Amino acid sequence: MAPEESAEAARLLPSFERRFLAARTLRSFPWQSLEEKLRDSSGPELLLNILQKTVKHPLCVKHPPSVKYARCFLSELIRKPSGDSVTLSESTAIVSHGTTGLVTWDAALYLAEWAIENPSAFAHRIVLELGSGAGLTGLAICKTCCPSTYIFSDYHTCVLEQLRGNILLNGLSLEPDTTDPARHPEHNAYNSESPRVTVAHLDWDVVTTPELAAFQPDVIIAADVLYCPETVLSLVRVLQRLSACLKNQQAPEAYIAFTIRNPETCQLFTSELGRAGIPWEAVPHHNQKLFPYEEHSDMKILKLML
Repeated sequence: MAPEESAEAARLLPSFERRFLAARTLRSFPWQSLEEKLRDSSGPELLLNILQKTVKHPLCVKHPPSVKYARCFLSELIRKPSGDSVTLSESTAIVSHGTTGLVTWDAALYLAEWAIENPSAFAHRIVLELGSGAGLTGLAICKTCCPSTYIFSDYHTCVLEQLRGNILLNGLSLEPDTTDPARHPEHNAYNSESPRVTVAHLDWDVVTTPELAAFQPDVIIAADVLYCPETVLSLVRVLQRLSACLKNQQAPEAYIAFTIRNPETCQLFTSELGRAGIPWEAVPHHNQKLFPYEEHSDMKILKLML
């Protein structure tokens, strides 16, 4: 960064710091000046410096602002010069309408951060997400990792309705319901500026291997779906079926992110993977922390070799 650009960025940082610590309205922040600096200088370095002066400021670490305020701020901050950002509608209740899928959980944020740091894992590939919930992880991947096709999936009607709304809210085109995925021809992302985005109603306990194979996934992801033994067993069964979905003589890759709340549940997951003959390895922790979640949460991502 040139000396004059560095001086201008240094003047911008205190402005963000003062407003964030005072919890000022987001429209009062100098977003236009920030966008100009991102076009003219080292964007990632400037964004990381702003993070250190706001969300990761020592005062905020000791006395965190409201999660809603921090998330709204970060939604604006990670906006690229092109205008990309992720906007979500979600429930304020942990459990609503008999499901936990209407709110974004920490492992979804953690997996989204890893994906943003590792876009090559998804670029020009067909991604199937199991248990998409509010859709944050998938929306982040669609906007930053260039997948050819992204298939969101969930089971609960209210979750699917909110999920479709969030996809449209973020300016992505939504194709018809893929309950019968064989009806939809393969999409070639190399001739498209944005991924083909679909939503599937997926019941892990009844979906068949041919139905899963029709999605033709290259990569499978899931976040925060290990919340009870019954769900763990259902997940492993559906992963077994997906392991038979060969594409060009290769099985898909899978990345499962979770928060270790109950070690016994996590142990059950790895034990059942062993019983199913699915090898796995832990993915190293990534460097960036872009989203607000509990600093001391024990979160992991496992890469499964289906």
